[in-house]
Amino acid sequence: MSDKPLAVDAWMAQLGMPGADRDYQPGHARIQALLKHTRSCRPRLRIRIAGTNGKGSTAFMLAQALMDAGCSVGLYTSPHIRRFHERIRLQGTPVADSLLRQTLARLMPQALQLKASYFETATAMALDIFGAQQVDVEILEAGVGARFDATTAVPADMALLTPIGLDHQLWLGDTLTAIATEKACAMQGCSMALSAPQVAEVADVLWQIRPTLHFVSRGDWSRLQAWGIHQQGNASLVLAALQMLAGRGHIPSAEASWRHSIEHTQIPGRMQCIRRGEWEVWLDAAHNRHAIEALQPSLQAMHWDVILVLTREDRSLDDAVGLLRPLTDRLVGSPDGVDQQYATPEQALYAELKPGRAQRMLVLGSFTTVAAALQWLEKA
Repeated sequence: MSDKPLAVDAWMAQLGMPGADRDYQPGHARIQALLKHTRSCRPRLRIRIAGTNGKGSTAFMLAQALMDAGCSVGLYTSPHIRRFHERIRLQGTPVADSLLRQTLARLMPQALQLKASYFETATAMALDIFGAQQVDVEILEAGVGARFDATTAVPADMALLTPIGLDHQLWLGDTLTAIATEKACAMQGCSMALSAPQVAEVADVLWQIRPTLHFVSRGDWSRLQAWGIHQQGNASLVLAALQMLAGRGHIPSAEASWRHSIEHTQIPGRMQCIRRGEWEVWLDAAHNRHAIEALQPSLQAMHWDVILVLTREDRSLDDAVGLLRPLTDRLVGSPDGVDQQYATPEQALYAELKPGRAQRMLVLGSFTTVAAALQWLEKA
């Protein structure tokens, strides 16, 4: 059967908005009821990844290293960039259209009856597919928080916490303490847990909940293909996780191989560089000030002719404009205080990228913005 992503999108559209927060429904009752209709089973290892930023990058690096170590890996991330299939990966490859449609046909009636959300249904589908394929390791990236997130409705063996900052305040609370408390629930029931370095307010919360929690210092990764100093922190967290897994006898010890795998992991939508003639366009889904702050030290090392910031309609990066302004000749997009406002990424790219002129542009704001920019660049 040929790939027809619109058919899958049409199935999923019955559930509402695709953003993990726009249709967020706290609680585990619906997902647990839906899981009764799946083939989900406890794999040899199940790993949760929660935090504010860096979850996807950490998940991709960890999946690659475990695959290279000989494990069969199911990877569940969100959101997708171009196709829903990207959320559910088997051995690094987005799930086949035929398998995805078969799973939808079985689970959608129950999902609709239970009034499950888009994210809950996607999570159930991932667990169903991973169970049917009998993968060795499942890696589940949390959507919103952790306490009531669909990914914590099933038991796990390890939890990894990436840097925690302000985001999803509508659901998680307006303070770092409240948000950290929610995200710390990813560690519940896990025999193994690690955290990236956190600000003091967050670290205090995590230590109170798990006094033995180890915070992983950022190491030096001179050959890391994932661009940006912040990615060195994600890589260090992954390496520490692999060391812990090996120390517990879950995988053979092979640090040189792990490092090679981590260094060569390609991460879509995270400082992804697209070259079209004399244009150099960098794409990153950074959508909150916390993410911009993480990118800033690396961005300062390059000259940007244009930075485009275009967020989703329910988000804002107005508070990050001051961080970006010194980095570029021209700041455009949707926040307040930019040089020129645009309604869509396509409109901005068409207006700001001049034929025959060498330009370096940075595109920020969301995975939706990244997807639209990729599509426009493919046709340019």
